[in-house]
Amino acid sequence: MKFTNLYMSLFLCSSLLIISSCLPEKTNSNSISITSPRLTNNPSYDVICTVDRPLLTFYNSSGGVGNLVYTIQVANDKNFNDIIIEYKGVKQDTKYITSKLIEENDKLPSDKQYYYWRVKAVDQNNNKSAWATSRYYLDTTSDDRFMNLTREEVKTVTVSDGANSKNIIDITDIGNTTHWEPPPPGNNQSWVEFEFEEQIELSRIWMLSNPVGKEGWLIDFYWMSSVDGNNWSKIEGAHKENNDTFRNIIDFNPVEARFIKLIINDFYGYAPQLFTTIFYSKGAPPTPNTPNNDYVLIIGDQLDGFTFTNLADHIEGLDLDLETITVPHYEISLEILKSLSPQPIAIVFSGNNANYPNLPMYEFNGGFEIVRNSNIPILGICAGHQLEVMAFGYTYAHSTGWFDNTILDIETRKDPDSIWIVKESPVFNNIPNPFFGVEIHSWATAEKVFPIIGFELLARSTYVQTQKIKNRMVYGEQFHAEIELKANQATPMIYNFLTMALENNSYNK
Repeated sequence: MKFTNLYMSLFLCSSLLIISSCLPEKTNSNSISITSPRLTNNPSYDVICTVDRPLLTFYNSSGGVGNLVYTIQVANDKNFNDIIIEYKGVKQDTKYITSKLIEENDKLPSDKQYYYWRVKAVDQNNNKSAWATSRYYLDTTSDDRFMNLTREEVKTVTVSDGANSKNIIDITDIGNTTHWEPPPPGNNQSWVEFEFEEQIELSRIWMLSNPVGKEGWLIDFYWMSSVDGNNWSKIEGAHKENNDTFRNIIDFNPVEARFIKLIINDFYGYAPQLFTTIFYSKGAPPTPNTPNNDYVLIIGDQLDGFTFTNLADHIEGLDLDLETITVPHYEISLEILKSLSPQPIAIVFSGNNANYPNLPMYEFNGGFEIVRNSNIPILGICAGHQLEVMAFGYTYAHSTGWFDNTILDIETRKDPDSIWIVKESPVFNNIPNPFFGVEIHSWATAEKVFPIIGFELLARSTYVQTQKIKNRMVYGEQFHAEIELKANQATPMIYNFLTMALENNSYNK
């Protein structure tokens, strides 16, 4: 990794942001003060849960007397008149977070619907915090297959007024925290017009508004299309009224357009805000070209499809005579993978600098298909490690509640956090036990779900550091073995994995 990019990784790495969407918290009126839990972990507000037994993770309360436990309720309605699940006395996992897996007997009906959930803390003297309330959407089929959509690039963007209009089409990771906003009071009808390089057939729009509060959320808006920029038509199915979320997936019958316009009728706060907009047309992206020699397929699991570490250079620099091709995460699927000729000897899912709740997670469906079904050896790094578990349930990775970073002081730390190998594996050849690896992240996989999704733990610190799918060559590392620094004792892991992959490839020929 180049040193300038080390600093960029510090601020932008795997789900760095701990703050995400949430409902306003209630204040506590108890005489013994206990803060409300924060339900901004996973699932945060309006996250789409992909399994009928989601893992509910939240940030702990503080205050009270003695150890805190939690009461969790899940209901069909926002007023909690129809409570369908209640768990009492739930103990904290760590000093930062608590999680509760929906139990087998409490599986949620898998039909598409919203569920409301709330949590309160209780101390040893039965003092209670106020409830913290949120909701999520259950759709167990939403991650089953590749989206079969292709991103369409915007040529120009024009706005009715306001500054920073480029932020609307800034779909890099930083773009998820920057926005366009007309000047307040925003009483005039605001609009945004997009022009494409040529006439295309659009069928989906992804919209992201303010992820940390309702300020600027769009309440009433609709989309129009035009082939010449002069004659406009409303897009049927692209009108939202009484919108109360910051993420919108707008699906409609395909329309031919070179221009498309957003008309904003109403919004929360002083002025509307728009953080990111992505446009799609139906159909799979082109199949990437492959080398004739042995190669590794790198899937760039970052919003813009790349990684700030020198992963490709690292792999090609190993004494294994391997080439690489890198494909953005939104341009790969199991079908595309099977069409590659020759097939890669291994697949590596790279790190990610963005916060998952601010991403169109359906773009990862093709990678999820591959993790669940491919026989090609797989290694997930950092966010790629987390996405392996998410392939079996979006909520099965979560924030740790703190930022584990060793990248800047790795050479000088006197008390580095150790990673302990708990199950021997050839992937750890020439790695001491314990060992020190480079950490740049604030999310982790949830070990408590491993028994139900067929994973096993290979190495840990205070959380999962290396995992594997039982009876398959699917490995995950939370650390960054590809960062070539003297103090990084994890460096041999990628070499070991690729050596095993080459042996597997030779055996199967």
